[in-house]
Amino acid sequence: MTTKTVLTGPSAAKQYAIVTAAYWGFTLTDGALRMLVLFHFYKLGYSPFTLAFLFLFYEAAGVMANLVGGWLATRFGITRMLVVGLVTQIIGFLTLSVLSPTWSATMAVVWVVLAQGICGVAKDLTKTASKSAIKVTASHASGQLFKWVAWFTGSKNAMKGVGFFLGGLLLQLFGFSGALWLMAGLLAPVLIGVLWLLPPLMGQSKASKSAKELFAKSRAINLLALARVVLFGARDVWFVVGVPVFLYSSGWTFTMVSGFLATWTIGYGLVQAIAPTLVKRSTDGLSTEVPAARLWSFLLALVPIVLAVLVWMNVEHLEWVVVFGLGVFGVAFAVNSSVHSYLVLAYAGSEKAAEDVGFYYAANAAGRFMGTLLSGLLYQWGGLLLALSGSAAMLIICWLVTLALPTKKEDSTRASQN
Repeated sequence: MTTKTVLTGPSAAKQYAIVTAAYWGFTLTDGALRMLVLFHFYKLGYSPFTLAFLFLFYEAAGVMANLVGGWLATRFGITRMLVVGLVTQIIGFLTLSVLSPTWSATMAVVWVVLAQGICGVAKDLTKTASKSAIKVTASHASGQLFKWVAWFTGSKNAMKGVGFFLGGLLLQLFGFSGALWLMAGLLAPVLIGVLWLLPPLMGQSKASKSAKELFAKSRAINLLALARVVLFGARDVWFVVGVPVFLYSSGWTFTMVSGFLATWTIGYGLVQAIAPTLVKRSTDGLSTEVPAARLWSFLLALVPIVLAVLVWMNVEHLEWVVVFGLGVFGVAFAVNSSVHSYLVLAYAGSEKAAEDVGFYYAANAAGRFMGTLLSGLLYQWGGLLLALSGSAAMLIICWLVTLALPTKKEDSTRASQN
């Protein structure tokens, strides 16, 4: 028998607003961190594969953080996991800030990888807790789930884009360590706000008692998780290393590159926020939304295929062709991501939503890990052409998986055990 979630303290809408604002603050610094690390070490002469390697533990740590974070949020409450995530991020920033230019290259890489791992844990603990909070609050606000998920996801990614620009700016103004200290300070009032404004036991329920029970998801959740792996792998295979290095090698400055990535991410976030207006709604929440996921994943797969052909042909003004093509990619990717983020909550059981969301975003982290690794390898082996080809292959798999998604909600295996 599960413990039913009851909202106390602020209303559902106010709790949603508080969680969203807290995640904005976190995401701003998380986006800045990526640009800080990428540009700082590229200036030091690190190869594309080494740059990708710096982010690997960050992504790998997120897989376990999501799984464990979902269970912990169910067991101890969502608010407590938000607090843990924010504190962990501050610790990661301070750890990274002590990096010394006098250290050997090997020592520096190891230290950065470990510090990035701490930040990766922080990111996914915070994300799982925040997305789970939406499921809890939206259950008390009828008909708002898709809109609230879309706005949360879209605004978060727009804020991440601002963070990309902020990272380049802080690096230029305050240097590597100074920027990290400043970002740690920015998170302090966010942490205080969460502790002060949110009820500590929000979302608390009866957690799974065994690993078998934790992983016993419905077929729908499992399929959606697989689609998420290849969807985000297909983005990061060009986003992490390939395109930034390609544009810089084409004559762009660091400011121009970070500005493009920021603009792309902000635009992608804005499209995510309006996704509910682009996808026809159904009364059951699935019968039109699932076909929409299939259509948009097919359209998305076409973009890197066309771009790869144009890169192979070496058309004139190639960097601007790539920029335009990735703008189109961003629109289709944003709708896909928003629909997927909605579907996982639509499929998830309400009592253990945090565990279902944690499992799903563990798949998301696995996709980012795969994409990050391949971003360095494929670009080093075959340049942008191979990176885009890898993206196209993964998106074809994503489309094929969405064809198997059910259009009716299934009872999860775990639900029958409670």
